[in-house]
Amino acid sequence: MAQIAVGEVWGVGRRINQRLAAMGIQTVLDLRNASPKEIRSQFGVVMERTCEELRGISCLDLEDVAPAKKQIMSSRSFGAPVERIEELQEAVATYVERAAEKLRGQGSESGALYVFVETNRFKEQEPQYNAGKTIPLVVPSDDTRILIQAAMRGLKALFRPGYRYKKAGIMLTLLSGRGTKQATLFDNPDENARSSRLMATVDKANREFGRNALHSAATGVTQRWAMRSGNRSPHYTTRWDELPVAV
Repeated sequence: MAQIAVGEVWGVGRRINQRLAAMGIQTVLDLRNASPKEIRSQFGVVMERTCEELRGISCLDLEDVAPAKKQIMSSRSFGAPVERIEELQEAVATYVERAAEKLRGQGSESGALYVFVETNRFKEQEPQYNAGKTIPLVVPSDDTRILIQAAMRGLKALFRPGYRYKKAGIMLTLLSGRGTKQATLFDNPDENARSSRLMATVDKANREFGRNALHSAATGVTQRWAMRSGNRSPHYTTRWDELPVAV
């Protein structure tokens, strides 16, 4: 910190830098050691929080960092046109898995699921069909199995043979905090506990061993429909195995 100019700190512009210099604060270490109350009196609460953060004291509320989403959507264009409902089911189940993982990650449950399918609107010579359907859940849930079942019901109602589908997706809606749902007469506490343990185990395995280490059989194996990514740029900043190597 003693070797970094205070102007490098986020939020310290040219004018604030000059005023800090007049107070004898030249480096990040000087700002860290300054009195937060004095900093607040001179620059306001934002700079006071910056000073506290440099001391290792978190000043950001969780709402400021990661607000819970009100809807969670998962959708991709297919790598090849899809005509069979079996392949559409694999794709939609895969999207539900991804969305459900995010749902559990923010501690929410979904009260309804929207599923949609689309043909390629840029191929005007082909028959066009776009449709979507909302499936309400009797009880809000974050269980991937329950959400996939709802999505399959909606997809069966939407599917029309004779079309070349280009895209499908799902959206989880009516989100609420886990544990805030109203109990019903037919609730089974033991089943709810088993569901929570199972989903926690699946999420833990996928975090430790990689995505899809554990996944639903409904997502398929070969996934011919999967989006092609042969020409994507390497993940230099997020994957160790794709870092450039100097030889």
